[in-house]
Amino acid sequence: MSSLLLKKRCVAKVETLKLPAHEFLDQHNIPYEIMTFPDTTEKGAAAVASALGFRERQMVKTLIFQTDKGEKALIMVGADQNAISGKLKKALGSRNISMAPPDVVKETTGYVVGSIPPFHWQPEGFRNFLDESLMLEEKLGVGAGVWGNEIIITPANLVAATNATVLNLCTPDSQ
Repeated sequence: MSSLLLKKRCVAKVETLKLPAHEFLDQHNIPYEIMTFPDTTEKGAAAVASALGFRERQMVKTLIFQTDKGEKALIMVGADQNAISGKLKKALGSRNISMAPPDVVKETTGYVVGSIPPFHWQPEGFRNFLDESLMLEEKLGVGAGVWGNEIIITPANLVAATNATVLNLCTPDSQ
């Protein structure tokens, strides 16, 4: 019984770890939940969804794209989604875009690919985009900046935290 009690205390301590992303949300009075998963979990939003008992669509991939004009932008889509190139080009106003390489992502966000929080690190004027289908979900999960830590947040609160432009990034236009 005492080892079970000790285990519960350990888990509670991990769950209360406050990271810069949590502090940002607290400072802006944006509600969220903290969830953790084993740091041995395979990398990727789909694996996080499985570890936490969510559908893949609910775990958000935070992707950094760059344009030939030097702009970088945050693109947020579900773990089971891929942004359509033409839609990204239109949103970013550039015909020449690409995913930023890991070193540029680290330089831009301060985080390594794998658990980039979608808020708190952006300079003034940095653009953030969220696929509109994610607005239909009750809750979304986003990285907290440290692998094994996830922030659970409503879509409306994610938009408030990121000042994201919500648009269709992943669904082909009907013919």
